[in-house]
Amino acid sequence: MKSTRLAAVIGTVAIAAAGLAAMAGCGTTTTKPPAAAATPSGPAYSYYRSMMGRLYGGGSMMGGSGHSWMMGGTGYRWMMGGLAAPAWMRGHALPGFMMGTSRDPGKIMGSLFANAPGPRVSAAQATQLGSKVPAGATLDRTANRITFTGTSVRLVVLASPAGGPDETFRIAGLVNPAITVKAGARLSIEIINADPDTAHGLVITASHGTPARMPMMTTRSAFPGAALWFLGNPTSAGTHAGTLIFTASTAGTYRYLCPVPGHAQKGMAGTFTVS
Repeated sequence: MKSTRLAAVIGTVAIAAAGLAAMAGCGTTTTKPPAAAATPSGPAYSYYRSMMGRLYGGGSMMGGSGHSWMMGGTGYRWMMGGLAAPAWMRGHALPGFMMGTSRDPGKIMGSLFANAPGPRVSAAQATQLGSKVPAGATLDRTANRITFTGTSVRLVVLASPAGGPDETFRIAGLVNPAITVKAGARLSIEIINADPDTAHGLVITASHGTPARMPMMTTRSAFPGAALWFLGNPTSAGTHAGTLIFTASTAGTYRYLCPVPGHAQKGMAGTFTVS
């Protein structure tokens, strides 16, 4: 396998593994950053091993050496990305030959994570939650803004729901609204992937430039715990959900965005202000 293709292949699996790291905390409703959740145990690690087995059931990798290490704890931790990830893994676009008939990496991730462990809600619940105005919130529909003045904030973010613009967030019935919270506020943000065939996630980032194509390799969350990389496609068991719990500790202007390759570039992002 040529080195460029190998990099792309491993990069794809690393993207997938980053999502498993986010899911590792789903049982406690707290989502940790990938590096903090890279413990090789529990249902997330089991799913990783199963997925890797399906992807690489035979052959070899890394210039002909055996790839069994990728199935174990060492490979799992390495695949979580973070500061220990190789430089070539950061910022690379996935080439066409990796995509098959799809042009959206999110569709690949959505399929890979469709049966991943984690909480779920029904489609009806998702629709209801995406329209519900959070307690303590003030909505300015004209300005497309939601403002919280309390020290405890709870809200639901619906990713790419039906009946609205594709690849957008829906919060309290608004599309990609600007969100303002007080410095020091404790936030609980539930993300629900309502897209039928594409993975989505959410990260709060301090980056203000043009979003990178692959944010999960180049973007760090602005606050500890403020990232969930991937939620897979809905199944008959329901739509995937995950919860971020973090403190907006430092005043400033930030951005929330979907870390799936290309989605933020297409507009799946909004302003997050800590005042």
